[in-house]
Amino acid sequence: MTKIIKVKTGSKFEEKGSYSRIVAVDNWIFVSNTAGRHPETKIIPEDIAAQTQQVFANIESALHAVESNLADVVFSRVFIQDPTDTEIVMGIVGEKFRGINPATTVTCPPLGSTVYKVELEVTAFRGASNADVEEITLNI
Repeated sequence: MTKIIKVKTGSKFEEKGSYSRIVAVDNWIFVSNTAGRHPETKIIPEDIAAQTQQVFANIESALHAVESNLADVVFSRVFIQDPTDTEIVMGIVGEKFRGINPATTVTCPPLGSTVYKVELEVTAFRGASNADVEEITLNI
């Protein structure tokens, strides 16, 4: 039988929008678009690098709640408010996902507020970090 776990963080946005931070369906884990708001202080750093680091801290914390981690991520969507921040954000994304190498989409749409400079959504598969991985390089 399929098991579904829904994780909430207590965010007023989750309540208002009727969504969960994570929905885990068996081993598939879907993490909602996550901003860099510190869960305790509710502060969002103004510095793009600090905000990106906080986004990852929030995602890692959410993944741990369902016995997973960044190494299980198989897909990510990176949303960057200002295209000029792309190099900084993607440098941090590259550090965090080094060796994991998920499929990734990067886009620069307007976000829900100008205070959000970056948001990240991920899909993970519990146990992917222990899977037999074959890498193929295409010459295109």
